[in-house]
Amino acid sequence: MQIFLKEATQNSLVILDEIGRGTSTYDGLSIAWAVAEYIENKEKCGAKTLFATHYHELTQLEDTLEGVKNYSIAVKEKERI
Repeated sequence: MQIFLKEATQNSLVILDEIGRGTSTYDGLSIAWAVAEYIENKEKCGAKTLFATHYHELTQLEDTLEGVKNYSIAVKEKERI
């Protein structure tokens, strides 16, 4: 994580999956929130980013950070016999 945060630029594409997983819910959410804020800040990073997470609270970032957009995917499986 530290390497990409240091090296990513506005020309980078960053793909993150479940940042903070494996920690307590509060700690994981705090880590994910801070990483998202850092990446969105164009002076610090500004990279295009796909950020997959189970922390629903992160959807609030769309209301406070200009570069954040929320998208979701639903999967419907057929029942198998």
